[in-house]
Amino acid sequence: MKSTKRRPTRLKTLGLSLLAIGICVVLISAFVGIMARKNERAAEANFPPIGQFVNVDGRQVHALVTGTGPDLILIHGASGNIRDWTFDFVDQLKDRYRVIVMDRPGLGYTDRAGPALSGAWSTDAETPQEQAQMLKAAADQLSVKNPIVLGYSFGGAVAMAWALEFPDHPSGMVILSGATEPWPGPLDLFYRVNGSLIGGLITTPLIAAFASEARINASINSIFEPAEPPEGYSDYIGGALVTRRASMRANARQVLGLRPHLVEMSKQYPTMTLPTEILHGDADTIVPASIHARVLDTQLPNSRLTILNGVGHMPHHTNPADVISAIDHLRKTP
Repeated sequence: MKSTKRRPTRLKTLGLSLLAIGICVVLISAFVGIMARKNERAAEANFPPIGQFVNVDGRQVHALVTGTGPDLILIHGASGNIRDWTFDFVDQLKDRYRVIVMDRPGLGYTDRAGPALSGAWSTDAETPQEQAQMLKAAADQLSVKNPIVLGYSFGGAVAMAWALEFPDHPSGMVILSGATEPWPGPLDLFYRVNGSLIGGLITTPLIAAFASEARINASINSIFEPAEPPEGYSDYIGGALVTRRASMRANARQVLGLRPHLVEMSKQYPTMTLPTEILHGDADTIVPASIHARVLDTQLPNSRLTILNGVGHMPHHTNPADVISAIDHLRKTP
């Protein structure tokens, strides 16, 4: 007969090994959580809110209002916040526009659109329509009337949703480097991982805990290619705000879920009669003009397309005069 005396010993050893592994996992998770929270607190201390808070059905929207003149709403892109606009672009407009900039839901200091979207265990995200509705409700409380609505990058999708949901509200639209059309192929691996349940539970805490300033700056630099960020931009923008766990999850899940909504929205574009300025750099590799701007221009009955030669994904910083000219053109449009 075979002896069974060793079996309890082996089982005991296996149990102890699993216990040790479990303890290590718990300790490592606790350490990552402590480091992530430390960095998040530092980010919020170094880059505090710069506007006011508007309550929308119990959810706060972070908004900054400045200047005098016709209302102009600026909607930022993915991985962004209102600081992208207030670095110097708003200052070039506030002498003749009342400029309203708002953090999109889940980013900067604006809450998620609903409590069910918060937390690591939810993989749902706000649709462009839900974002437009939340920001429009905040704009109403700020007494915004017939604004020009400018949407940049992902904000272009939100601006288009705004126009479709509330066609009588804007006086005109500016779509700047806008993600407005369904694209071919999969998204970047970063979004596919961080937008997943496992990524939200594991990857985003690691990034929040250990993302270096150099890595954040490298990401900023890549967005500006082929140009370089203006001096002082990286220090001002608050890149560390984006690497907070909640912000990364919201951002990744919104981007990951965007395409199906654009498929449906694009079917309605031909019904949109608002005057629309479309600006896009032909060197934009993040949101290519050939997929988005050029197609959008063929679908809208009242649009004007401006392709900026040799310009990448950040025209409001590299070519602000062209963007401002488009805004002013809408102001003069009857």
